[in-house]
Amino acid sequence: MKSTSHSIPNRLLHAASPYLRQHAYNPVDWYPWTQEAFDKAISEDKPVLVSIGYAACHWCHVMERESFENDMFAAFMNEHFVCIKVDREEHPAVDHLYMGACQMLTNAGGWPLNMFLTPQLKAFTGGTYFPPEPRYGKASWMDVLTFVKDVWTNRREEAEQQAATLTESAADSERKLLVPVATGTS
Repeated sequence: MKSTSHSIPNRLLHAASPYLRQHAYNPVDWYPWTQEAFDKAISEDKPVLVSIGYAACHWCHVMERESFENDMFAAFMNEHFVCIKVDREEHPAVDHLYMGACQMLTNAGGWPLNMFLTPQLKAFTGGTYFPPEPRYGKASWMDVLTFVKDVWTNRREEAEQQAATLTESAADSERKLLVPVATGTS
């Protein structure tokens, strides 16, 4: 069931970011990028859904309208994940880190960026926009949520191995950026 007006704000109501405040009345129990959210993920042993976007992003608004304002999707998200909303303009390093992971996983990137992380904030799967029903060659948002919940619950080792692989690949990529480029002079 789609929510027409969620009257109780979540933790984003007083955020400095206009983008985060746009999500303050979603039925999703969004956290900002804070230690409180990280501690909750660890104490409840839940995966983290980090959704990154920005105020002028068309597809961010589409996904909000189609999925984050949907009571059924929100209830599932709230039960099985610690949900964090990030403004890429407020936290560019967070965006850079998880966009790199998304690009390694999917050979694509964009916003909204929706990544699933271990409680230690290591990405193990994700993507960009997901529609409410399968279309555009993409799985539905609920299919993605159900798949990730199943992996976390029943095949945790796979998620942790994928997270370790992505973390190591990201570290290798960053190290390569630090290697001086030969200029051709001696």
